[in-house]
Amino acid sequence: MNRFRVTPSVIPNLFTAMNMFCGFLSIINASQSKFSYAAWLIVIAAIFDALDGMMARLTNSSSELGVELDSLSDVISFGAAPAFLIYEIQLINYNSLGVIISSSLMIAGGFRLARFNVQLVGFSKEYFKGLPIPSSAITLAAFILSFYKPGIGIESPYSSFTIPLVLVLSALMVSSIKYDTLPKFSLKGIKEKPYHFGFVILSLIILLLTSGKALFFIFVFIILFGIFRHLFYLLAKKI
Repeated sequence: MNRFRVTPSVIPNLFTAMNMFCGFLSIINASQSKFSYAAWLIVIAAIFDALDGMMARLTNSSSELGVELDSLSDVISFGAAPAFLIYEIQLINYNSLGVIISSSLMIAGGFRLARFNVQLVGFSKEYFKGLPIPSSAITLAAFILSFYKPGIGIESPYSSFTIPLVLVLSALMVSSIKYDTLPKFSLKGIKEKPYHFGFVILSLIILLLTSGKALFFIFVFIILFGIFRHLFYLLAKKI
């Protein structure tokens, strides 16, 4: 009789499942108008998303199944969940137009993930083509956590930035702008990307000092840095 055997891939896949569960739970909370909880669940899902890749490398259990499962969970946690959350908070007021605008996060994220899977060679990349869908979702979740007030909604004048933010994030996900991958937390990773590692440490310190309130501005900086670097390289080629 064959015994049930637990393989190393179970560990990262468990983190992926938790990512997916947090996304589903975020949607439930958003439907119950618990918007801050829903936003935090997206951030927690992103933590599980980072941990599943880390655990896959530590256990040497990266696989095509894991890549596909990760993408499917990302569509829920970082596509459907933030799209539904921002629709329920504000874009519901725009009727059909609000549905179209909010769904752009999910649709663009789906295309972004499909392109990533098609272009993936091996199980690691030096950079991402287009804004990663977790970064888009965290930016939107951090925006809500920073400027949403129960009973009021997103505070003025920040509420006027909601639609432009959603459209920009959607466009960046399907763009060709390069965004760097996170440095591996190892001596080799630090040597390969010392400035990236330093930025991660500095960001963590700032988050601790501000009790997490700087999260939105950190991701805005990352997004703008990618855009300006892309424009700089385009101009440099023309000169």
